[in-house]
Amino acid sequence: MISPYSGWTREHWAGLADRLLLSARPFASPSHARISFPGPPGGYGPDVDALEGFARTFLAAGFRVAGEGGRDPLGLMEWYAEGIAAGTDPHSPERWVRLDEHGQAKVEAASIALVLHLTRPWLWDRLTPLVREQVVDYLAPAIGSDYPPINWVWFQIVVEQFLASVGGPYAQEDIDAGLTLAAGFERADGWYADGPERAYDHYAGWALHFYPLLWSEMAGVAPDPVYLSRLERFLDDAVHLVGADGSPLVQGRSLAYRFAAATPFWVGARAGVGSPGLLRRAASGIVRHFADRGAPDGDGLLTLGWHGPWRAIAQDYSGPGSPYWAAKGLFGLSLPADHPVWTAVEEPLPVETGDFGRVVRAPGWLVSGTRADGIVRVVNHGTDHSHPGSDLADAPLYARLGYSTATFPLLSGDPLDQSVVVLDGEGRASHRTGFTSGPVRALPSGTLAGSSRWRAHWGEQGPGPDHGYARAGAEMRHGPEVEVVSAVRGAWEVRFVRLTGEPGRLRVGGWPSPEGDAVTRVVGGPGLTESGTAVAATPLGERTLVPWCATPGAAEPGRWYTAALLLGHGDAAPSVEDGKIGWPDGTIDDVPTA
Repeated sequence: MISPYSGWTREHWAGLADRLLLSARPFASPSHARISFPGPPGGYGPDVDALEGFARTFLAAGFRVAGEGGRDPLGLMEWYAEGIAAGTDPHSPERWVRLDEHGQAKVEAASIALVLHLTRPWLWDRLTPLVREQVVDYLAPAIGSDYPPINWVWFQIVVEQFLASVGGPYAQEDIDAGLTLAAGFERADGWYADGPERAYDHYAGWALHFYPLLWSEMAGVAPDPVYLSRLERFLDDAVHLVGADGSPLVQGRSLAYRFAAATPFWVGARAGVGSPGLLRRAASGIVRHFADRGAPDGDGLLTLGWHGPWRAIAQDYSGPGSPYWAAKGLFGLSLPADHPVWTAVEEPLPVETGDFGRVVRAPGWLVSGTRADGIVRVVNHGTDHSHPGSDLADAPLYARLGYSTATFPLLSGDPLDQSVVVLDGEGRASHRTGFTSGPVRALPSGTLAGSSRWRAHWGEQGPGPDHGYARAGAEMRHGPEVEVVSAVRGAWEVRFVRLTGEPGRLRVGGWPSPEGDAVTRVVGGPGLTESGTAVAATPLGERTLVPWCATPGAAEPGRWYTAALLLGHGDAAPSVEDGKIGWPDGTIDDVPTA
């Protein structure tokens, strides 16, 4: 059996792509330039939504035909060619929003250019001279334009490199400057930050590793060996962040893109790095995770949500076409059926072979996977989509102390789940964004340890577009310094907490697990004698349980308080006594706070 773990073969992937593409057609305009999926418009309006619907499904169509060497029984290239002709015609009622009219068009233009490159013999080469001229005119405003200094820099690089490849206008200085800027996002062990902040999320894989490979192909140059080694190192971490049920890590913005999280594994396969059987196992696990749980839905559509619809998961600009960036996760279909990634026998994920503990240095993560329940957990001491010393309210998808493949952060309200907070006189919880990271490391026993500290502060997110991360708001109120040290082994974390300076009431929040799923517990040590369980709704469960413990009054400054946090199926809680941690498996560690 070629797929003993996921059960998915290339035929399953092709069937999913075809279903997505055919299900989109009823929502297309007469000439197919706009695909307007049902649902309320996004914050950028219906014209941008319709362009997203075209460009993002076009990715799936391009991968599908490229991997078949031009075989196209669904007539995808002809269908999308009609849309390109109308969308780039400035006089057409179906014309696209231009790059110099709205910034989001810069994003979608990159997808269009990318697929025109991948399918050149079967699409671009068959367009009329007039339509080619229209396409060049439509893409040309990228030249010399301003792009945000994040993953967007690759959109300019890709568009201008495509223009160069077809004899259009371009500015080599734009490409060179963009490549230099992108190199500045490089961090330890093959990771990329999405800009200058501590911004670590799925964009590292589905954008910052994806575009360099495609750019080198467009430019007709071999991939940089340094890039390939970085990709291989990143993938070694990435396969450890997939749960046995195929769930990717639930962390970071744009989660409505769902199985786009499979993208980097296909990038590795296309680049020839990594084990093909393991890469396909990770990718197939991710896409099947969603396909088996309602994404796409019964009508073959991708909604704004996780498994089913859940509008709160999206940013305020997201529209009904936005989720189709998930098509990037179908990138493997651009590889032919005889490619090793399709012919190799699947290999098990790391979490399927045994328990593991892993330090991921760039984002400051302590990663623990347990075979018994298939869950991967991340304890976070390095990521907040901000920078040390900033004074912002927490973004739930970045600043929590823990994320996993089996839990979903609470998306509204003050920090509760996976938090250490100081409660003010009104019971409001403090925030930690802007913390200072300590070292993350493995102890000689294999137990993982890490730390961070911050000034407790209270306040609200500021106005402006919600891009999924913290925004400056009103002036923050400040409280004591908070220091947290984590020791992680298996399904348990022992969390050490102390305040410096003024006193305050401490609360430690645990994992937000849907009722009936993985067990979530918080066991408070001396002084953390109050406890309870909050109930909230998340995309994983209308009744999601969040246990917590707290001091009954103000915590004593300088005193270390301890709590043990469980996600999964653990035995007796770890103990802390005489400067030692006693773990359920019999391991003894020195308390890592000295």
